[in-house]
Amino acid sequence: MTPAPDLQTRVLVVDDNADARGFLARALGGEAMAVHAAHSGDAALAALAFFEPDAVLLDVDMPGMDGFATCAAMVDRHADLPVIFMTGLGETGHIVRGFEVGGCDYVTKPVAVAEVVARVRSHAAKARLARSAREAVLGSAVAMLAASAGGQLMWMNASAAALLQAHGWAAVPPGGTLAPPLAGALQALQEDPGTQDLRLGGLRLRRLTGVTAGVTVVELAAQAAAGDGAAPAELTPREAEVMVWVARGKTNRDVAEILGMSPRTVNKHLEHIYEKLGVETRTAAVAAARRGLA
Repeated sequence: MTPAPDLQTRVLVVDDNADARGFLARALGGEAMAVHAAHSGDAALAALAFFEPDAVLLDVDMPGMDGFATCAAMVDRHADLPVIFMTGLGETGHIVRGFEVGGCDYVTKPVAVAEVVARVRSHAAKARLARSAREAVLGSAVAMLAASAGGQLMWMNASAAALLQAHGWAAVPPGGTLAPPLAGALQALQEDPGTQDLRLGGLRLRRLTGVTAGVTVVELAAQAAAGDGAAPAELTPREAEVMVWVARGKTNRDVAEILGMSPRTVNKHLEHIYEKLGVETRTAAVAAARRGLA
């Protein structure tokens, strides 16, 4: 059964060789994919105005605008667009440069149809997920952000940026580096299926996506008051940094070296953390933090 048009994988094939374009268009079309073929980099960029691909198959050697320049221009316009380079066997320099300009993968010529189809489907699925996450985050009035599997910020809406700044956390642009405590909290949400919520520096972080999604969407909110009406004690940003590294299994000496402080200072921070969390041991503090009580 042919997928509905809006569910078909959409592929942009870019190659100056008419035979190669035709071969790929027929092969991918036979796999129920929607294909648009372009004979040059300029034509490919023009096609983006009316054809929204889930993945791009891009030849390296083309007259005029080559594959590298075309890829750079594409990802500048659509950062989450997966570009798969087609390059000659053994052209290691092409492969390296392709990744440098924003490509996500490569196949060698002459291409094997089964390999191309598998790679296109894999990257297209990830791209669709990323696009959905971006639209959800940027289109929401609720404070939300999305991060990649490595904890790097992908998107943040205006509400999330304002909330972070109101609680003393610097808002960063897409692709930027979040403060270590925030990055650590995101990583904990991404890696632990049992952790759905975390509280950090007056903020509550709630994971909205599964841990295997590849893109993690998190909702932010000001930390709610405890059920008895008393606000729970909050960790300072510095205490939160210490707790992030302790939760990762680092010793006090390791934490001191990472954060540029003395082991004695780390000990003092931990004393305050234990008091705020109402615990007496390092293990209990880590468990409390993972339960979202920090």
